[in-house]
Amino acid sequence: MLPPKKRWMISPRLPSEVDRALGEYPALLRQIMFNRGYSTPEAARRYLDARIPPGTEPDNLTGVAEAVERIQSAIRNNDTIAIYGDYDADGVTATALLVSVLKQLGADVIGYIPNRFDEGYGLNFEALNSLYSQNVRLVITVDCGIRSIPEAEHARRIGLDLIISDHHHPSNDLPPAIAIINPKQPGDAYPEKDLAGVGLAYKLASALMGTDYVMENYLDLVALGTVADLAPLIGENRALVRAGLKQIQQPIRQGVMALIGASGLKPNRLNATDIGFVLGPRLNAAGRLDSALAALELLLTQDVYKAANLAQKLDKQNRERQQITREIQALAEQLAFAEKADHLLLIAVHPSFNPGVVGLAASKLTDLYYRPAIVAHQGEEYTRGSCRSIPEFHITQALDQCADLLEHHGGHAAAAGFTVNNANLPGLVERLQLIAEQELSQLDLRPVLYADAEIPLSEHKPEVLRYLERLQPTGYGNRQAYFVTRDLKVTSYRLVGKDGAHLRLSVTDGWITYDGIAFQQGHWFEKMPTRIDTLHSFEENEYNGNKTLQLNIRDLKPTETAEENVR
Repeated sequence: MLPPKKRWMISPRLPSEVDRALGEYPALLRQIMFNRGYSTPEAARRYLDARIPPGTEPDNLTGVAEAVERIQSAIRNNDTIAIYGDYDADGVTATALLVSVLKQLGADVIGYIPNRFDEGYGLNFEALNSLYSQNVRLVITVDCGIRSIPEAEHARRIGLDLIISDHHHPSNDLPPAIAIINPKQPGDAYPEKDLAGVGLAYKLASALMGTDYVMENYLDLVALGTVADLAPLIGENRALVRAGLKQIQQPIRQGVMALIGASGLKPNRLNATDIGFVLGPRLNAAGRLDSALAALELLLTQDVYKAANLAQKLDKQNRERQQITREIQALAEQLAFAEKADHLLLIAVHPSFNPGVVGLAASKLTDLYYRPAIVAHQGEEYTRGSCRSIPEFHITQALDQCADLLEHHGGHAAAAGFTVNNANLPGLVERLQLIAEQELSQLDLRPVLYADAEIPLSEHKPEVLRYLERLQPTGYGNRQAYFVTRDLKVTSYRLVGKDGAHLRLSVTDGWITYDGIAFQQGHWFEKMPTRIDTLHSFEENEYNGNKTLQLNIRDLKPTETAEENVR
């Protein structure tokens, strides 16, 4: 199966009344804001200033008041509290945040993160028993627990109080707990439904600290976890991440400083993209290959030498993870297409797959073929899979329809995980393929690339970068600005990067020449057209101290192509 060709969708020109209403802004910025749904001066200011939305006080979250009361009681009575997190970057940052805040409040607190390979995701009986034997009497989950009903019942039986803080979608039934903090639970009126796990931990910590305490020293952790977990960068998330990026650009946390140093980044230029593609993967690497405790230690330590050693360890693990991902992806592609070349749902299961990396391999398949994908490790008794999906297919709802076959499952619309007994695996695969066939067979499954405007090369001026900066942080849910420019002459091009995967080129309109970088598009080298249309972002590139303007080309087409461009 060949990767599908991409469709370009160029936004329609904004209406004249909106153009007049937003007249205080440059023309291109007016168009960009209209494309994102901001058509009044007040809405535009709220967006550009990344203001905290109204109604987002911590006490408006269901369960926060009860959680604060129980935590304060635990502190007064010297009860040991355990923060029970997930092993990804969101869970690790949330654990670090609550451990730090509770220590500041004088609590006897420990952080606990299960081992992916020995314990699996979320709460488990053995961990709860172990925590109870260590005199823990209150467990606070972060980024997990909302579907752990049997485990929550077990905690109650053995005398452990439980507070569940989790942003994942709940099932029809909620686990028994002192308090549940999840804006997606029925009846919760909190306006922002898409906070990450670390965002919910931040809200709980803010309620504990009270309104007089400034929580800005913890916003670096919020930014790291929110971006790494692909929480949409709109509304409250956008406000928290923008403020958190300011903290990261002038880091005060030894672990964050060490992580930035090991990654080769410059703090003062760091943005959300750097978190998503550089820092986040390193935090995640620990839990994917071994234990996430190294990542937690990194974020908690103030020892400069320990932080440096831990950051180097995560950097090394990340390189190992990248190699393992490439190997799994290659085999997963073979398995997914072994029986049929045009499956609507790609599924690859193998005993050799590293359980910590299957999600990344699934993501690679989804990105490459624009199909929902499942990559799973098959053990002696159970198969544990990780799923990634496309907007047309809600993967967690699909798993919900297979709940009778599964031991555990949960996740979001675009990402999920499950555990299935091997005896039920064939039935699960068959049912999921049938669901995908029913929902996707009549659709044109091609990725759509959105562009904000079609503009000539002459409009790519340095001042454009100044107001594009006001869109930050950009990423999932708040895409950066993309433009289409047509009929450019290619004056030079060459392969760059490992294995020649990327393309560096120069283009001109006859008057102006710009360099461009086209990541993962080295395949054009053998068939480069003379003239091309590009869909790209516009950015500043710094190399060896020299700063130049360039096009970051997301897709290109021969100018003479007759393929449609949707408007």
